[in-house]
Amino acid sequence: MKKHLLFIIFLFLTICMGGSTTSAQPIIFSQPLSPRIANYHIDVKLDVQKRLLNGHEVIKWHNKSPDVISELQFHLYLNAFRNNKSTFMKESGGLSRGFKIEKNGWGFSEIKKIKLASGEDITNAIQYIQPDDDNKDDRTVFRLPLTKSLQPGDSIKLEIDFVALLPEPPFARSGAKEEYFFIGQWFPKIGVYVDHQWNCHQYHAYSEFFADFGVYDVKITVPDKNIVGATGIQVEVKKNNDGTATHWYHAEDVHDFAWTTSPEFIEFKGRAQDVDIRVLMQPDHAYQGNRHLEAAKIAVEYHQNWYGDYPYPNLTVVDPRRDAGGSGGMEYPTLITAGTLYGLPAGVHAVEMVIIHEFGHNYWYHLLASNEFEESWLDEGINSYTENQIIESAYGNSGNFLNFLGIKINDLQFQRAQYIGIADLDPTIRNAWQYYSGGSYAVNSYMKPSVFLTTLQNYVGKETMLKIMRTYSERWRFKHPKTQDFIDVANEVYTQHRIKDEPEYSKIQIAQSSATNQGSQNLGWFFQQALYTNAVLDYSVDYVSSKKILSDKGFDYNLTIQEGVDGKEFHNQSDDDDEDSTSIFLSDVKIRRLGSFIFPVEIEMQFENGETVREYWDGKELWKKYKYLKPSKLVSATVDPDHKIPLDINLTNNGKTIESQILAVNKLSARILFWAQFILDMPEFMNMFTFFTNFF
Repeated sequence: MKKHLLFIIFLFLTICMGGSTTSAQPIIFSQPLSPRIANYHIDVKLDVQKRLLNGHEVIKWHNKSPDVISELQFHLYLNAFRNNKSTFMKESGGLSRGFKIEKNGWGFSEIKKIKLASGEDITNAIQYIQPDDDNKDDRTVFRLPLTKSLQPGDSIKLEIDFVALLPEPPFARSGAKEEYFFIGQWFPKIGVYVDHQWNCHQYHAYSEFFADFGVYDVKITVPDKNIVGATGIQVEVKKNNDGTATHWYHAEDVHDFAWTTSPEFIEFKGRAQDVDIRVLMQPDHAYQGNRHLEAAKIAVEYHQNWYGDYPYPNLTVVDPRRDAGGSGGMEYPTLITAGTLYGLPAGVHAVEMVIIHEFGHNYWYHLLASNEFEESWLDEGINSYTENQIIESAYGNSGNFLNFLGIKINDLQFQRAQYIGIADLDPTIRNAWQYYSGGSYAVNSYMKPSVFLTTLQNYVGKETMLKIMRTYSERWRFKHPKTQDFIDVANEVYTQHRIKDEPEYSKIQIAQSSATNQGSQNLGWFFQQALYTNAVLDYSVDYVSSKKILSDKGFDYNLTIQEGVDGKEFHNQSDDDDEDSTSIFLSDVKIRRLGSFIFPVEIEMQFENGETVREYWDGKELWKKYKYLKPSKLVSATVDPDHKIPLDINLTNNGKTIESQILAVNKLSARILFWAQFILDMPEFMNMFTFFTNFF
């Protein structure tokens, strides 16, 4: 990895050029890692009193498709906050992740002028379009017809003057609160030309983003007392004569650019492997700076060790200002935001989870730039799964999310609890704005994929799953992978791993493959159900019994028929009327599939003498019966005894015992109700819960 060497070379070239910061052409200092289709040079000045951005943008876009392009399409995301008639506002009802715009806190984005490199003014050619819902009041997308079409391999350079007003407080990822600014989705941003058409969706209440990779040179002018954090590397800070300073940031092979500024940030610095980490804390949270820094180190180290190189030299973590939580828990290339609470106990790993999660987006959202408008699970879901894996490895399995006042909840339990409440409203894959509800969007984008990928991991084995994830990450970085690309990688790695390690495969995996004919070649049967249907998985122990079989008695055994007086019959009982000293028990177990999701399951039978029997069922039929003749009585039967299937929506029906457990169940229920009531009565806990869930 040559991250820092390249940066040194870049600085040397900059110095040799006289340290100029006025060129409108991005300076390139490394070999391209990406196609670099959309390249930006932006000069922007922030008016802190008016929350206003005045910007000049030069964009160079390359037509790397085989098609002739007759128009361009752009996003103007901040127009989502322009008025209450935008699609975003109509869908959200003006509420996003628990936050509202203040009375006069509306924002917008306006194109003042757009011209070609030749100087031709084409501003009047702008046409606002609404490709998703025909809402004529929505101005988050515009098309720009070209006077001369672009042939395959051609490029075009445009100059754009724009102005943007930031919402207050920070709302849906961007905005201002007094001295604090977080500025995302702020510049006119070109869409993605893919599959022979423009993919440029409106800004919806439940959607994120899709963009092409490129090179960014951004010069940010703010008050000279302000500290700036941004995507990429800071090249130079130049003091101006009007009480401002211009911060020049350079980023290569990224598909977005965000920044933040405040005079109050307190800086913490550290290093993880070959990545420099910078944490910008609010002064009232400064005592948690090292905690943020350590979480960021864990995030960087695990992701690089498990999923491949993070090809950038730095990471910036931002702590949002109080009353600016709308900018918390967000991800941009090399720049993420966290968020915390005053007095957050060490046993509540909410901050750690947010930082690990948001950094993970630098892999699944950034390096692998999938389309979050249409396949949100490829980022949010995979990222939630990998977050869970890292949290468990770093903080242990028990209580890795919450270990406080005797309550222990792990990350997977937290995710699963949210999934099972609304498990069957939608299939996982759906356009982000077309789910039944915001809750269904969240469950199918985040929680369900994490749960079903964990279930898949338990099926194929942790080593195989890690190989799947790393192969996918390395093969598809700096591209736009789709769901089928992930499935293809999973099938390829799974098949190769099975062939290589077949002699060592466990009994259950061999039994599952032979019984179901599902796993021997690919995992399509699993992904079809998990991604393209709303099927739920629920296997239960429906009935158990165990009865002693009496010794043989009756006619032909211990009774005989003899001819008596007048033809009457009478019985003659044998001398060995006592029962056998060895008892035999007939035990019956009935297992049911209550959901439509078919998955192989294990069932464990336990007997009084300590004997344990494991059965392996392909799970296809509606039910399965097992019978045993044994010298010991059945005690219990359990589906999924090793808890390998978190996708099962009802764990309470996974086991039955012969003896009544009513008293124990009542005691457990009382304890659960006590703790539930206790938690609900704790405002601090509920605030923390809201804070955490809002970030995702």
